[in-house]
Amino acid sequence: MAAEPSTAAAEEAAARAVHKRYEALTTVRTKAIKGKGAWYWSHLEPILVQNSETGLPKAVKLRCSLCDAIFSASNPSRTASEHLKRGTCPNFSSPPKPISSIAPCSSSRPNLGRKRSSHLALIDPSQPTQALVLSGGKDDLGALAMLRDSVKKLKSPKTSPGPPLSRTQIDSSLALLSDWFYESFGAVSLSSIEHPKLRAFLHQVGLPPLSRSDLVGPRLDARFDAARADVDARVHEALFFQLASDGWRPNSSSSSSSLVALSLNLPNGTSVFHSALPLHAPAMSDYADDVLWNAIIDVCGNGSLHRCAGIVADRFKSKALRSIEDKHHWMVNLSCQVQSFHNLVKDFHRELSLFHNVSSSCSKIANYFNSNSQVRKTFHKYQLQEVDHTSLLRVADADTPVFAMLEDILASAQAIQLVNLDESYKILCLEDPIGRELGEMIRDMGFWNNVEAVHSLVKLINGMAQEMEVERPLVGQCLPLWEELRSKVKDCCAKFNIEDTPVEKVIDKRFKKNYHPAWSAAFVLDPLYLVKDASGRYLPPFKCLTPEQEKDVDKLITRMVSREEAHIALMELMKWRSEGMDPLYAQAVQVKQLDPTTGKMRIANPQSSRLVWETCLSEFKSLGKVAVRLIFLHATACGVKYCTPVMRWLSTPGRSGASIERVNKLLFITAHSKLERRDFSNEEDKDADLFADEEDNVLNESPFMEPSSV
Repeated sequence: MAAEPSTAAAEEAAARAVHKRYEALTTVRTKAIKGKGAWYWSHLEPILVQNSETGLPKAVKLRCSLCDAIFSASNPSRTASEHLKRGTCPNFSSPPKPISSIAPCSSSRPNLGRKRSSHLALIDPSQPTQALVLSGGKDDLGALAMLRDSVKKLKSPKTSPGPPLSRTQIDSSLALLSDWFYESFGAVSLSSIEHPKLRAFLHQVGLPPLSRSDLVGPRLDARFDAARADVDARVHEALFFQLASDGWRPNSSSSSSSLVALSLNLPNGTSVFHSALPLHAPAMSDYADDVLWNAIIDVCGNGSLHRCAGIVADRFKSKALRSIEDKHHWMVNLSCQVQSFHNLVKDFHRELSLFHNVSSSCSKIANYFNSNSQVRKTFHKYQLQEVDHTSLLRVADADTPVFAMLEDILASAQAIQLVNLDESYKILCLEDPIGRELGEMIRDMGFWNNVEAVHSLVKLINGMAQEMEVERPLVGQCLPLWEELRSKVKDCCAKFNIEDTPVEKVIDKRFKKNYHPAWSAAFVLDPLYLVKDASGRYLPPFKCLTPEQEKDVDKLITRMVSREEAHIALMELMKWRSEGMDPLYAQAVQVKQLDPTTGKMRIANPQSSRLVWETCLSEFKSLGKVAVRLIFLHATACGVKYCTPVMRWLSTPGRSGASIERVNKLLFITAHSKLERRDFSNEEDKDADLFADEEDNVLNESPFMEPSSV
């Protein structure tokens, strides 16, 4: 594969790290301004400093909002102390008093032997009085405060409220509120509309109450009809589409329920929702075949099946997808690359002795430290000392992945090693052969190297899979993705001095199992991957393909066109291979720009690859038909993620037909909204990410390096 210059890659990686640091500091500042962090963030503002030549961010700085001075962002706390507290800033007076310095109101019964001023008494608070002893005890304080507030309101009545809202304003506001409930279905309960505080808020702003029956009645029907009409219109306008099927593989054990989501990927880069199907047990291949085919018929009808360019699913590549593809020569049916990478991790655990040995050893340590009370007590002592909390070590089983166990072992590595040095553990080992064996293992630096190696490999693959869920790569990106994986794995093995040959064999085996000829064909037909040769021409990267992959390109193209066009398509392919594309258009397709959200360089117009085939490359009449259908195909089946309450509700038997219909309408509205926003996560994941960002970790993290695993 043709790799980018190392300097450009390094600059882009550094820019990503800087941008990540900037986002972390911005998040911390936002929390602090809301009262959930350090006081100084109201005066210090993170800013990005860009490289004047490349336009990429090169550093993060802190700007004092009082005097506009610029500082390093490496240690905001020290900056605040030196610039604000010590009087360096000419416009800063004094920091706010910490809450701990303010005498709290006692929640216990008042001490009769002490004298104090009561802030709740209905007398002059400036005069010292005996502490009030109320007949109802401390609970009377709240009632006394309410009485005092009532007196204040009578003394200073409120001004008359503003003009009431118009009927149009009320209808618009309630429509927005109901839309929020629909689009947040699962994360937000519809019953929340009757929460007293929400009702009080609606009354406060001049809106009438909204009930659950309002949300699931005609208002829901109208919102569903609008979403359904929008989807139908978009699908009708598209010349073809790809059916995406996600959810065949439950997230946890095979016995758990899941929700199979069917969506349609359109050539213009958008996706629309089709339907959702609850799955209470692992589905057989022929059942999946029926579901997928019925969805295609529902969209196309029997007369325009050619509109379906193919299917991408997270399961059933070998049978169901292939059988549909064999019957319809124009279709390209793919397995999800995210699932392929997850399967690769399973391959490592099943086929590599390194993974098996590390998993077995870590399980022994976790079980022993959890079950032996004396060892557990010593471990928790050092764990509290090193990581500020105590917990049991997770042990890999059907519900807990090996990666989670490795994370726990590495996070508590220092505590585990301190236990091994503790006198009580040494005495225990004199009579306990298991403890003695584990002690020798813990002292072995080779063991810790192997644990870190396995952890790093799994983290690498999981990280690429998570990035694919966000990026949603197209089929032309499959070959570069696997080459990137091989390169990163090789570097990781070299870092930990692990033999890479067995690892590469497992990767090659998984690659061959998931490989589809469309990967090679889309790669050489997509102008995004054209390579400039010595003469200045932009040619397709056939040199990056193996001889077998070159043959796959010919076979796939001839299969996707009619028999009459097959020889014409091959002739056009030869011309494309030798002449390529006009340099000006090729450069226009490959233009990149900085994505402010992620800090990465991205293709400025992802649709250009397809559009040039339909415009400036229209001379390739037969090959162009294949190219425009291949180039837009997605390589992942990642759809909308649903929250646990929705899954639990659908998995409960005995639901009425009317309630199931309402839930399906809600699912459709929610999924349609998420796909419009390109939001493929769920609220549970977002909350987990939010609570995982600790201020101390963010502030102490180096802007250019990942934090150490141990």
